[in-house]
Amino acid sequence: MAEVLCVCETRGGELKRVSMEVCTAGAAAAGGGGISAAIVGIGAAKFAPQLAPYGARKVYAAEWPEGAPWSNLKAVRALKAAVDATKPDLVLFPATATGRDLAPRLAARIGAGYAADCTGISRTSDGFLFERPVYGGRAVAFLAPAAPGPVVASLRPNVVSPSPAPSPGAAEAVPVPATDDDSDLRAMLKRFAASPAKRPELTEAAIVVAGGRGVGSAEKFKAIEDLADAMGAAVGASRAAVDEGYAPQSAQVGQTGKTVNPTLYIACGISGAIQHLAGMRTSKILVAINRDPNAPIFKIADYGIVGDIFEIVPLLASEIRKARGG
Repeated sequence: MAEVLCVCETRGGELKRVSMEVCTAGAAAAGGGGISAAIVGIGAAKFAPQLAPYGARKVYAAEWPEGAPWSNLKAVRALKAAVDATKPDLVLFPATATGRDLAPRLAARIGAGYAADCTGISRTSDGFLFERPVYGGRAVAFLAPAAPGPVVASLRPNVVSPSPAPSPGAAEAVPVPATDDDSDLRAMLKRFAASPAKRPELTEAAIVVAGGRGVGSAEKFKAIEDLADAMGAAVGASRAAVDEGYAPQSAQVGQTGKTVNPTLYIACGISGAIQHLAGMRTSKILVAINRDPNAPIFKIADYGIVGDIFEIVPLLASEIRKARGG
């Protein structure tokens, strides 16, 4: 058995789904040893009952003053206090924007090894084995700690389905100090600018509808957004579409954009350049819509539709709304 500390996240006063995913993966990696959780944020302690069903025995809560600017350095100090209290074999973060910021900082602070953006974690007789895609998803690397001691890792969203623990109990909320330090002034985040559209976060979405250069214009890109809204999906874009001004940079998927791992990825007017595939290749189901039957994306697509996206995409959106009673 191993001691695992799972770092959870909240947004808008609610626990993010990825937090339950991390706890589920952490409980499996613990091998029956149980897990602890850590949260840094406003009202952190109140989330303990929500994490208990997923195996958390204790929730180390660092309360953040409402209205105070976010400091990653302050957050790492609070997480280190949780590490000092639990002495974990593994500290598991979600591979979100925040997790990718905090995880390597914590690893450096506690002198631990770091495995980033993992898609699988297993136990061996020698400890943990981490699985992660490399070379744009064309190969898989297996990482093992080179020395004894704690390991910090981050888990890619949507690779684990949240699952309650077999015998969950109550979770005790344990206060952790979130102390101020002059070094916090080096970098602070004043506010989060949420997207005005009520769509899922791109990197955590179960469904992504993405458009490429083949969409043709920012005005026509609205057809992609309409299909995404009909499906309750996030909107993505290739770098070419972003460079042309069809979509904002925040929607860019690929080697120089965001990495996504949805259950369903619908690529509309995207040729399938390797730079784009690097950001979405691990999608569980890929549907490609393109008028060019020789587009490279069809070589890796699970389902392909050859045709005009402006005939197919609106039809899909209409049929989906009918099926959903909209």
